[in-house]
Amino acid sequence: MSNPLQGGDTERSLFGEILDWMLAPLLFVWPLSIAFTHYFANNVANYPYDQALREHVAAITRQVKLVGGKPVLNLPASARALLRADETDNVYFHVVTQDGKLLAGDKELPMPPSSGDEAPLAGEIYLRDTEFNGQDLRIAYTYLAEPQMSRERWIVVEVAETTEKRTQLANKIVASVILPQFIIIPLAVMLVWFGLSRGLRPLTRLRQTIEARDPGDLSPIATRRVPEELEPLVEAFNEMLERMKKNVEAQQRFVADAAHQMRTPLTGLKTQAQFAIRETNPDALRHALRQIASGVDRAGRLVNQLLTLARTEGGEVAQQQHEVLDMSQLVRDTVEDWVMIAIDKGIDLGFEAEKGAMITGNAFLLRELAKNLIDNALRYTPSGGHVTCRVLHDQQHVVFEVDDDGVGISEEQSELVFERFYRVDDAASEGSGLGLAIVQEIAMQHDSRATLKPNPQGRGALARVVFVAWHPPPPPPPTPDDFSELYRQSPPIGS
Repeated sequence: MSNPLQGGDTERSLFGEILDWMLAPLLFVWPLSIAFTHYFANNVANYPYDQALREHVAAITRQVKLVGGKPVLNLPASARALLRADETDNVYFHVVTQDGKLLAGDKELPMPPSSGDEAPLAGEIYLRDTEFNGQDLRIAYTYLAEPQMSRERWIVVEVAETTEKRTQLANKIVASVILPQFIIIPLAVMLVWFGLSRGLRPLTRLRQTIEARDPGDLSPIATRRVPEELEPLVEAFNEMLERMKKNVEAQQRFVADAAHQMRTPLTGLKTQAQFAIRETNPDALRHALRQIASGVDRAGRLVNQLLTLARTEGGEVAQQQHEVLDMSQLVRDTVEDWVMIAIDKGIDLGFEAEKGAMITGNAFLLRELAKNLIDNALRYTPSGGHVTCRVLHDQQHVVFEVDDDGVGISEEQSELVFERFYRVDDAASEGSGLGLAIVQEIAMQHDSRATLKPNPQGRGALARVVFVAWHPPPPPPPTPDDFSELYRQSPPIGS
C-alpha cells in the first residue's frame, strides 16, 4: 500500500508510465477527430443537396423571360407542386425584383444581402445560410438581367430549404466513422497492453537474474540476451559491481593485514607485560615499562596508518570537493611540524620552493602525502644526515620532491616499496611499511603517481610526485555593456 504522505515522490510503474504516455495522446486526439469528422461530414452532406438547390434555381430561371426589360414568369402549378414535394424539409422559393415586388413564391423569404466584398454577377448561382421562422435555411439564389440593365432592375430568384436532411446525413456519416472506434480503440488498448507486456519481459528476466544471484556473487551480468536499450543500464550495473568488488577486496585485505600486523605488537606488549609482572629489580622494571610504552607508540602509529589507508582507499575523504591549493605553502606548513622531530634525531631538515605552485586537490590528503614522505625520509636517514623538501613547477606541472642521504634504495626495490608492509630494512627502522602505500593511493586520487628512486646526487633516495598545474580560467570576452561602462568612467577628451 502506498504512503499518502509521500505525495508526488511515490514510485511509479514503468509499465504504467509508458501506457499513460501512449494512451493520453490518444484520448486527447479522439475528441479532435470527432470534431474534424463532424466538420467534413457536414461538407460532404451539403454537397448533393446544394447541387439540387442549384438545379432548382436554374429550372425556375429558365421560366423567367425578360421582355423589354420587364420580367415574364411562366411557372405552371405542377412545377410549383413538384418543387415543394419534400417529405423531410420545407422548401421555399420566390421570384422578386430588387425593389421587393413579388412575382411568384413566398414573399417572407429574406432577400440576399445588398452589400458585400464583391459585387454579384448576373447568371451566377450563389449559396448562403440564414434563419427563417426559427429554422436554419440553406438558400441558392441568382440574378437575372439583360445587358446594360441597371442593378436596380435585376430579378432575384431564390430557392431555400431547411437543413434536416443534411443534418441526418451528416449524423449518419459521423456515426459510421465514430461507432467503429468504440470497438477499435479498446482493441488498440488491449494490443498496446499486450505489446508492452511482451516488450518489458527483458526487464522482468533481468530482475529475476539479479534476484537469483548469491549475495556474494559480484561477477558481471552477461549482456548476450539483453536488448540494446538495456545494455547501458547493465554495463553501468556491472561497473558498479566491479567497484563494489574492489572495495570488498580492499576491505578484506585491510582486515587481513590489520589482523596480521596488530598481532606482532600486541604479542610483544603481552610479553613485556609478563616480564614486568615477574620483575623485582626496579631498573629492569623501568626498562620493561619503557619497552611497553614504546610498543604502545608503535601500535598507535600502526593503527593510525591503517585507519588513514582505509579512509583513503574507501574514498571517504577523496570524495570531498577538490580546491585550489598553493603546494609550496602546504609543504612548508608540514615541514614546520617535523622540524623538532628532525632536530631530536640530529637530521638537517630543509625546504626549498618556488612561488606560484598552484594545483587542485584535497588539502587533508596532500598533507598526509607530504607527512608520510617526510617521515619515511627521516626514518631511513641516520643522525647527521640531510633531508630536503622541494617544490618546483613549470607551465604544466608542479613537482614535490623529498631527497635524503640515508640508506638509499635499489632499482629493484623502487616499485616494491609502495606495496603494503614492505620495508627496505626491518632491523634498522621501526616503520610499519604503510607510509608509502598511503602516498601512492593519495597520488593516484590526484591523477598522479609517486616514485622513489636512488638519489642521483649520490647516497640516499629521491621521492617525487608530479601534479598537474592549475591555471586560472581566461577572462570572458568583453560585452557591449563593458565598453559602455568604460566610456562612462573615462574622462572626456580635452579635459
